[in-house]
Amino acid sequence: MIDSGFETKSLRMELLLLVTFQAPAADVERIMEAVVAITPLRMGKYDSNAYQSAQGIERYRPLDGGAAGAETELRRRPGTVEVSFEIADDQPLAARVVEAIFQAHSYQEPVIRIQPLLASRSKGLDDRANPNRWNTTGDWKKKGQLVEQNA
Repeated sequence: MIDSGFETKSLRMELLLLVTFQAPAADVERIMEAVVAITPLRMGKYDSNAYQSAQGIERYRPLDGGAAGAETELRRRPGTVEVSFEIADDQPLAARVVEAIFQAHSYQEPVIRIQPLLASRSKGLDDRANPNRWNTTGDWKKKGQLVEQNA
C-alpha cells in the first residue's frame, strides 16, 4: 500500500482522511453547517467541498435501550443519504468534526466513518489548452457569465 503522498506533473496526491456519515436528507444542511464551522473543507480555489449520495433506504431494528424502545419488526427509513468529505490527517481535527456531526445529527446512534486515503490536489497549472477542461455546459455556470478560462 502507498503510505505517503506523491506528485505527478499536474497534481499532488496527499494523505487525508475521508469522513462519511449517513443521515436523513433533511438533516444534511444542519450537519454540514456544523462541520464547515470547524474546517472550511477547502480544495484548491473551492471550499465547502462534500459529496451527497442519492437517497436510499436505511434498515434497522430498535433494541432495548434505544430511543424508540425495543421492536420486533425491521424498520426501513427512506430518504437517507450518505455524505463524504476530506479533511487533514489530524486526529484532534477529526475528533472535533465527528463531535460536531454527532451534536447536529438527529440519530441516537449516527453512522460516522473515517478512513485514511490519498486524495488529489491540483497544482493549479495553466491548462487552458486542454479541451477537456472548463465545463462550459454545466449548471454551475450562471447564465450570461463569461468564464475567464474560456475567453
